[in-house]
Amino acid sequence: MEDVFLPIVICGILFVGMPWIILHYLTKWKQAPTMTGEDEKLLDELHHLARRLDERLETIERIVAADNPDFRPSTPRPRDEDERSNYDFSRRN
Repeated sequence: MEDVFLPIVICGILFVGMPWIILHYLTKWKQAPTMTGEDEKLLDELHHLARRLDERLETIERIVAADNPDFRPSTPRPRDEDERSNYDFSRRN
């Protein structure tokens, strides 16, 4: 009896159980929410705002450094605009 039962269970697991599990999670993955155009626009606006705030912080640090020669900025920032701006708005998913 065991000689017949074990191969049937193994075949059932391989040909029914595994595909069922794989297809189940594939459908769950496809139902997961994706980024909409509105979400991408919001991320672009937030990135632009973050860059503007970073530029303002650099301006404040330059003003404070001009008034106080002992002042050192907390983190070194790149001076070249090309190094600072690696984000390309035209490249999107």
